[in-house]
Amino acid sequence: MAHIDSTNKAATDDCSEVKTFNYSAPADLFPAKGRMSQRPVVSYRRYRQAADAIRFAIEELPPQFLLGTYLEVNDSRFDSRAIRGLYEKAGYPFVRRTGA
Repeated sequence: MAHIDSTNKAATDDCSEVKTFNYSAPADLFPAKGRMSQRPVVSYRRYRQAADAIRFAIEELPPQFLLGTYLEVNDSRFDSRAIRGLYEKAGYPFVRRTGA
């Protein structure tokens, strides 16, 4: 499941909200907990722009913790697969790190 709307119904990557994603909207990033501990390696963070949260999740968060991480923007949730998709979209506003 790539995108979950505010009513928790599954949606696909090609839903209109993902197509018109606002990278400048405020966002909340909820990293996954480490497998060996009940505490997250990185804690919840609020970002002024979703693009910054996406960049952090893909480029800075240890890859093993991306699975289970989700992004919340305008009452919509995006799982790790959707976060990667938003990073790879043509509308992503930052230069991508090679190999990310």
